[in-house]
Amino acid sequence: MTNFTDLSTALADAVEQAARSVVTVQAMRPVSGTVTAPGQVLTVAHLLHADEVTVVTPGGQVLTATVAGRDPGSDLALLRVDGLTAPALAAGPAPRVGELLLAVGRTGHGPQATLGFMERRADRGWLPTGAAPFRGVSGGALVSSHGTLVGVLNAGVSRGDLLAVPAERALRVAGLLGTSGRVPRGYLGLATQPVHLPTAGMEQDSTEAPGPHRPRGPGGGRPWGPFGPGDRGRGPWGARPGPDGRPDRDRFGQAGRPGLTVVQVEPGSPGEQAGLRVGDILLALDGTPMRHPRELLGQIRDRAGELLKLRVLRGGEEQDVTVTVGER
Repeated sequence: MTNFTDLSTALADAVEQAARSVVTVQAMRPVSGTVTAPGQVLTVAHLLHADEVTVVTPGGQVLTATVAGRDPGSDLALLRVDGLTAPALAAGPAPRVGELLLAVGRTGHGPQATLGFMERRADRGWLPTGAAPFRGVSGGALVSSHGTLVGVLNAGVSRGDLLAVPAERALRVAGLLGTSGRVPRGYLGLATQPVHLPTAGMEQDSTEAPGPHRPRGPGGGRPWGPFGPGDRGRGPWGARPGPDGRPDRDRFGQAGRPGLTVVQVEPGSPGEQAGLRVGDILLALDGTPMRHPRELLGQIRDRAGELLKLRVLRGGEEQDVTVTVGER
């Protein structure tokens, strides 16, 4: 097992490697910027009110940068910097829950870093870093213990928290800003609601005949508990409530298959053109299970014009539907 000294050395090496690709951006106040391609720097957009700013490289060189574009959705801005020789920071795989992370920024005193911990998966398109924010960290790099880029930092999204735009999304935004100066917003024209499909065992339980002394609910069905039809305090599809009185979400999620029920299809939308209907249940998008409408929105937000594959449950049968993401 790696001892503490080896771990400390590995983390310091990762910070040193990442810091070579992190610059200081003189915006409304000094922030960091991450070199993602030759002559290109990603930083936060909310502090860039001018179209031309100054960048200070790791070697102390002062360069002029122009704003190639801003994306309000991710709060990212792309800078073009002539004469920039700092290397681009290579992206690595998405971090796993439980993985150590490093937040690396560059202030007026040189590189600075704090240690974080991937405590849960990304939420609403933002990675929770678990690292302590510091002045000027926004626009810096969230890196793995190997020094690879896993996100671009932002301390202005949630007070007291340091979050990051995942590297995959950040680089996609950078590419779009570099080619067109803007990020078109993708949409399908669907309104959806979360649903959990019962497994065979749960269906059997939900159709269990009431006993001779068991009161029936409205319409002769099973008695109504706190969460709808069910007996003995069971929730939807027989899920028992947890200690707080609500359905036990962990056991509920494991027992039922998640999906999104289509409740509205916008006329003329990409969803309608793909043949999607009200009542369809979206199970997965390009192989990724769909559990909440925001997950669907997050998957298509920056993918206008792309052809995607939806796994759909219709009439009890699963089928694949291809849809081209529209642009707003």
